[in-house]
Amino acid sequence: MKKVIIIVVIVGMLGFATYDFVISSDKTGQEENEDISGGMITSPLKDNGDEITESDSVGIAKGEFAPDFELKTLEGNTVRLSDYKGEQRVLVNFWATWCPPCRAEIPDLQKLYDKKDVAILAVNLTGSEKSEGDVKDFVEEFGMTFPVLKDTNSDVASTYQVRAYPTSYMIDSNGRIQFIAMGAMNYDLMVQELEKIE
Repeated sequence: MKKVIIIVVIVGMLGFATYDFVISSDKTGQEENEDISGGMITSPLKDNGDEITESDSVGIAKGEFAPDFELKTLEGNTVRLSDYKGEQRVLVNFWATWCPPCRAEIPDLQKLYDKKDVAILAVNLTGSEKSEGDVKDFVEEFGMTFPVLKDTNSDVASTYQVRAYPTSYMIDSNGRIQFIAMGAMNYDLMVQELEKIE
């Protein structure tokens, strides 16, 4: 009897995983353009290699204007991506304390922030963390001096269709996405891609 129940549970889990995968695959192929205050602004990730076609649309593909967002820092200050438009280049990095590649990338992000003219917005997947205290301890341990933003409900991560941790978007001073990295980058790659952006 126990074996039958275990088999039914396993088959059910596999069925749900397959269903979830098919549904999420369908959603990534669609473009949704809703106001950020009421939903998501998303589009499929398009990789044109080094060629970037500029667009006047808002989306998450290279050449599109990055969707604006507003989040609180660990200190309680409000930060908007649009505050940097027309001012400087921005690297938006989605990360979590429990993610080993994120841990490996943070020192290189700090080095980039210290040595280059770029704003770094480290969007923490706060809803996936054990506690906000863990995030604060991590920030202190790694000496992070750039803004750490709390994406408590993963709204911004959903808007940017974050599927891998870390994921980074390099955005030019006009607000357009110029480079996307799914996975950790090293300092040399960060500098190389940043130098292509005005």
